[in-house]
Amino acid sequence: MSTPQQLSSDSLADGEWHRLHPLTPLFKGGLVLIIVAGIVLNNFRDRIIFWGINLFAPDGMHADDYSGGDPVDWVLANNLVIVALLVVLGVLIVLIVGFWLVWRFQQFRISDEHVEIRKGIIFRSHRRAPLDRVQGVNLTRPFPARLIGMAKLEVVGAGTDANVPLEYLSTQKAEAVRSDILRLASGARQSRETRRTGQPAPEQPAASAGLRSQLVGSMNEGVNDLIGGVDLADVAPESVVKIPTGRLVGSMLLAGVLWFGFFLVIFGVAMGFTIPAILADGDPDAWIGIVAIVLGMGIPFIIATVAITWGQISKSLRYAIAPTPDGVRITYGLFTTVTETIPPGRIFAVEMSQSLLWRPFGWWTIKINRMSGKSASQQQSGSAQQFNVVLPVGTRADVERVLALILPDLPAEDLPLVWEHGIFGPQQDDPYVSLQPRAWWRRPVSWKRHGLIVTDFALLMRRGQFWRKLAVVPLARLQGVSVSQGPVDRLQRVAWMKAHSIAGPILGEVVGIESSTMMTTMDDITRKAFAATGRDHSHRWAQYAEETAAVAPVPGDFTQQDLAPPPPTFHPPQAPHES
Repeated sequence: MSTPQQLSSDSLADGEWHRLHPLTPLFKGGLVLIIVAGIVLNNFRDRIIFWGINLFAPDGMHADDYSGGDPVDWVLANNLVIVALLVVLGVLIVLIVGFWLVWRFQQFRISDEHVEIRKGIIFRSHRRAPLDRVQGVNLTRPFPARLIGMAKLEVVGAGTDANVPLEYLSTQKAEAVRSDILRLASGARQSRETRRTGQPAPEQPAASAGLRSQLVGSMNEGVNDLIGGVDLADVAPESVVKIPTGRLVGSMLLAGVLWFGFFLVIFGVAMGFTIPAILADGDPDAWIGIVAIVLGMGIPFIIATVAITWGQISKSLRYAIAPTPDGVRITYGLFTTVTETIPPGRIFAVEMSQSLLWRPFGWWTIKINRMSGKSASQQQSGSAQQFNVVLPVGTRADVERVLALILPDLPAEDLPLVWEHGIFGPQQDDPYVSLQPRAWWRRPVSWKRHGLIVTDFALLMRRGQFWRKLAVVPLARLQGVSVSQGPVDRLQRVAWMKAHSIAGPILGEVVGIESSTMMTTMDDITRKAFAATGRDHSHRWAQYAEETAAVAPVPGDFTQQDLAPPPPTFHPPQAPHES
């Protein structure tokens, strides 16, 4: 990781209010409004013209003369071209003034402590995200806006519906604002001395370049991005993890085949009861009804399966993950591209999983639990769930590289617990605490794999046979742990444990563990979590880098371990013992 750079003298993170891109109202709903208005006007065209003629036409001209014909021909025949142009001009002026007012009342500000945005003409709103609570910054380039060089920036906050969207900015300005926010969130502060002495600002495009030239240049850049990808210019090519298109498409098709096979099983069972009942009536046209039922149920499901599979493929195309000075940067999407930057210390749990159909190919997927800043309903959407996938499909080498990026502090001595004993386990001399044989009925297929182990760095939970899964919960990010025991559990002297994390796809539960062992494990987790929290400083990584560099400059690159400060005094809450 490199030493964090100072914010430039022309940075927008100066504590002053700035405005968004002038075309923001058009892309935030104005374009849809124009299209809807055009459809409405087209449907009610004759009525509107009829009313306009009777109201504004000269004496002697009646609406009956129009008779539902072509309005352009009627305007030309009656020498009303100037009137029609004035009407169109008036509508354009109203739209432009309305868009200008909407744009005029939208502003954002980036200070040393917060990111703020305020908007609204009649109903005003003001959103603010503290920089020390920023969980990430997402940069989205929707396809239409991307072609003219615009992007949407979203600051992910820590809380429900806590995100602060900045839509839209020019792509270059959005990238600069993203860098400023991440550097300030990491603990860096803009150098006041630099601002006073005034370093030369970066060279700007020539002022003589006309609007047409700028628009053509932006469109060319957007088209080139479709071929070469985005957000890869400032990262080392050898550090980028990419997914071959063939592997991605093949893995998604296998997932679609799995769901289609599941549907066939359910459908076959249902038809096994339905067909005999239909044929029992002796109706000669019964087969027509059976075919109608098959087509009526099968065709919509096939269409839905194809649509979902294609949606997953298009969202994951052009996937790339790479390290940057501000965190891990994940980019995906073919037409609409999304770039997500996750700062260190914002990942609360990691899970590697492998379906049965992927096993012959050695493919895995990686998901994470992280704060999304969205409400519960928003988190159920496909776009929100996409942010929890950091590796759609990859080989073991890809998984190891991605793990090194998202869990850079994972000790080397824990790797056998992740792979040999975790993902591929159980092996001989299995160190995991496993589900008791007397409670096998709780996990009849995977009871031998079901278990957990605690290290100084993380809690590892292994489960699943058809879908192999291994969850890694860093103890420094653990939100709590609880142990429960029901009546049947007490009879079998077992208990189940839940590792509490933020909302996400990783559940973190194990069942059927020996009661005494589970309580000992819980105390061990509490003690080690206390120590791990004291050692952790990843949430203010750049601040510690600056302090260390000021005391003893380190030549070249350095790692987070080189910057470790003295552990702060910390008193964690006691984990509850539930029964």
